[in-house]
Amino acid sequence: MTVMNNQIVLRKSGSANVNTVRTHNESLVLRMIRKYGELTKADITKLTGLSPNASSVIFKHLESENLLVKGDKIKGRVGQPSCPYRINPDSRKSTALHIGRRSSELAAVNFVGEIIWSKKIYHQYPTPTTILNFLREEFPKLKAQIKDVDVPKLYIAMPFELWSWGDDFGASSQELQKWKNFDLKTHIRNLGDFTHILIENDGTSACRAEYIFAPFSPENDWIYFYIGTFIGGGIVLDGNVYTGTRGNAGGFGPMRVPNQEGGNRLVDHASLIILERMLEKSGIDPLCIHDKDFNWDQIETITKEWTRRVGENLAYAILSSLSLLDFEKVVIEGAFPEKVKALIVEEVETQLNSGDLQGVHIPTISPGFVGRAARAKGAITLDL
Repeated sequence: MTVMNNQIVLRKSGSANVNTVRTHNESLVLRMIRKYGELTKADITKLTGLSPNASSVIFKHLESENLLVKGDKIKGRVGQPSCPYRINPDSRKSTALHIGRRSSELAAVNFVGEIIWSKKIYHQYPTPTTILNFLREEFPKLKAQIKDVDVPKLYIAMPFELWSWGDDFGASSQELQKWKNFDLKTHIRNLGDFTHILIENDGTSACRAEYIFAPFSPENDWIYFYIGTFIGGGIVLDGNVYTGTRGNAGGFGPMRVPNQEGGNRLVDHASLIILERMLEKSGIDPLCIHDKDFNWDQIETITKEWTRRVGENLAYAILSSLSLLDFEKVVIEGAFPEKVKALIVEEVETQLNSGDLQGVHIPTISPGFVGRAARAKGAITLDL
């Protein structure tokens, strides 16, 4: 599917393989139902341009595969009552592994992007041994509780070049260098459970989660920032996630911002590592913020100072991005509570509205829909 001017462009058979076309159009139907929540066959015909017969055949096949479930019939319209369909959350249950700089998570994720089982570990920095031991110990527990999990497949979201920037977050350079030549896929296969392993940059995975699981919005070109230990993100162009030739498009960390105390890269100002340093100066355990159960009200004063700095520098990055491509929307997400995310969105809007906007059109600034677990949830979307 290609989206142009908010219109769906279908792939038609012609010289293309018929099975490929059918699979493509089935994926199109699933994506549209994800975005709208539920749709009837008539809705799909109107939205996509598929013929009524083609829509009926696709719905029948998807229902037989248990990917769709029927809702209650809609009465009160002209003609026969119609049935809306929605995604069956229990049709697929996948295993996702997020490897992060301060924490890692193993999760079972259903077909609508809900985490139905998870285990998280916290670390000063990840090492190959730590991650393999974590997977070896926790996956049997996941498998025991989620009986129908898709065992052969494992989806991994992790920072590319994990061995870089160790000094920025107090990691042992010697330990991190072990990642450089470490064949993660082979070592995981040797554990015995997984034969099909897909790995994606964690920022791109988070962006893909927003793209797949967030409700419908008309924008086809947007940028996505995920603020974790370091800042990353993703890019959506022409209604599709753009990964780039090396799979790292939207890696915003090295983007230059006006030189100021702390550095001239976006990562030097709009990352949780900066908040860690501020907390440490105040005598507070800097790693407390990586615990999802931590109450951020305890550090409200420091958080407000940090969100101001984040918002100011994100505004610089957004203006730089707009000078290259005319993005319609900016989505901001991160590993923090919803109210902290709201503060950052508000600060970005304030900074943009008070800056020099000549030659650019300010896009919509939106909080992310998926939440702090976007990286783990996004890992499974590689196969959707």
